[in-house]
This record gives sequence, C-alpha cells and structure tokens, in this order.
Amino acid sequence: MIFRAVRDGRPYPEHNLTLKQWAEIPPRPLRLDQLITTKRELALDKLLAEDSTFYGDLFPHVVQWNGGLYLEDGLHRALRAALQQRNQIHARVLVLSEPVE
Repeated sequence: MIFRAVRDGRPYPEHNLTLKQWAEIPPRPLRLDQLITTKRELALDKLLAEDSTFYGDLFPHVVQWNGGLYLEDGLHRALRAALQQRNQIHARVLVLSEPVE
C-alpha cells in the first residue's frame, strides 16, 4: 500500500492557514506510508501535468492531528513520487493539538 489510509474528508478541525502562513513552515521528509489522504479521488490530468505545481506550493501540506499525518494538499505530488519509486516526500507539516478558533 502506498499510503497508511485513504479517507474522504478532513477529520481535524479547520485551521484557516493562508498560503503565506503555510510557506513559513519549513518542509521536512515524510514517508508516504505514514500519510493518510483526505481525498479519495484524483484527476489523472493533474497527475500527469508537468506544471501541476506552477500556481501552488512546491511542497505538499500535511496536518498532524491525533497521532495521524493527514495529507491535505499534494495528493498528486505524493502519488507521482510513488510512481517514481520514491518512498518519501518533503512536506510542510502543521501540528494541531486542539481546535483552532
């Protein structure tokens, strides 16, 4: 299995981080088999697009909550890494310990 689990939706509370705030979190390496996806489906055209990160962050966004690492943004990049026989990616990780107001 590529990922630890596949979910449909986010089980953690809304964090309201902006792209600028995400960019302030330094990326760190994570194993793909530690990640729980928050999307069950992906668009094949986005997976195969060479410029898929042109308008977004180069690093996937992961939320650490209740012992899980939830892949919030970057499913296509993570799956592309797996197809290239890589077992880890660099991602920005937001650690949530309680609901954000």
